[in-house]
Amino acid sequence: MATAYHNLSDYDFNSVPNAENMRFGIVVSEWNNNITGPLLEGAISTLKKHGAKDKNILVQTVPGSFELTFGSAQMIKSGKVDAVIAIGCVVRGDTPHFDYVCAGTTQGIAQLNAEGDIPVIYGLITT
Repeated sequence: MATAYHNLSDYDFNSVPNAENMRFGIVVSEWNNNITGPLLEGAISTLKKHGAKDKNILVQTVPGSFELTFGSAQMIKSGKVDAVIAIGCVVRGDTPHFDYVCAGTTQGIAQLNAEGDIPVIYGLITT
């Protein structure tokens, strides 16, 4: 399905399975909350539009994007979710910190996906 649409304008609501019986974990970074907050709200709203119940949407905050991997792993270990959405934002500055955080987070989420049975959706926004 991921390769079916390359343009979100082509998004077809009816092509997404009903989420009524699915359990979702959302791990969201507190850093850059002015960006991650609305992304969290949008994720919850979209899940609900597809039938997800409030009781089946668990939200966990982590301090920053680098901790998204840890938070996602903990959510998976809880056994309470069928999928995890990791939401974070990293803003480029004048130091290599941006590169380290982005690379570490990307590798961590990729490793969770490669080694586990629970998908972790990568929602790291970079500027």
